[in-house]
Amino acid sequence: MKQTIFTIQENKQLTTTTWRMKLSGDTSDIKSAGQFVNIKLDGYFLRRPISVCDLEGDILTIIYKVLGQGTEEMTQFSIGKKLDVLTGLGNGYDLSLSGERPVLIGGGVGIPPLYLAAKKLIADGKKVTAVLGYNASDEIYYVDEFKDLGCEVIVATLDGSVGKKGFVTDALKELKGEDCGYTYFYTCGPEPMLKAVYNVTKTSGQLSFEERMGCGFGVCMGCSCKTVSGYKRICKEGPVLKKEELLW
Repeated sequence: MKQTIFTIQENKQLTTTTWRMKLSGDTSDIKSAGQFVNIKLDGYFLRRPISVCDLEGDILTIIYKVLGQGTEEMTQFSIGKKLDVLTGLGNGYDLSLSGERPVLIGGGVGIPPLYLAAKKLIADGKKVTAVLGYNASDEIYYVDEFKDLGCEVIVATLDGSVGKKGFVTDALKELKGEDCGYTYFYTCGPEPMLKAVYNVTKTSGQLSFEERMGCGFGVCMGCSCKTVSGYKRICKEGPVLKKEELLW
């Protein structure tokens, strides 16, 4: 973990509630896709934990959703503003386990960390499928960005306005062929989605948890969950856990 100052290079609205922010600074402690950063906001006691979406040299990209006063305030931040950021938090995805045809399954704001995972997997010569879930067409973002990486992209919307109608688990049925069409899965999203993915997937995989956090680096124990080997902290031993670790 490293505490450092980042400078905003971009703060762009993607949908009615979703924004992309690009920050420049010391990114050396960010080692893998699936890690997160913790941003200090003036006037708020708790930092805001946000997944790493992309990393290019000293440019860090995050995507955040407006869910309360803190994230609403972030939408007003201008280029050049300095932010106090903790980097290198949590563990990331182990991409060495992917096999040749991994599938990435993301819902809502669980999609961003999968982008960097896809980027690394494609660079390693893997054939990547991304199953991306949204509530409706006006919430869709980053589909073209996944396609531009070289991913096959399957979109699911709850209202059926775009792509497959239903949940990401319904869209997974589009993957057919030998061994269910994929060799391994990586997923991130709300816990009900993760449980559904856990129940329908036919391979091993890794799940990244979205969780409310206190400290963000393992001191307060506020984000613990029970696993086969005891309690683990989502912010420290997570947010990524292997399917075989979970007691579901």
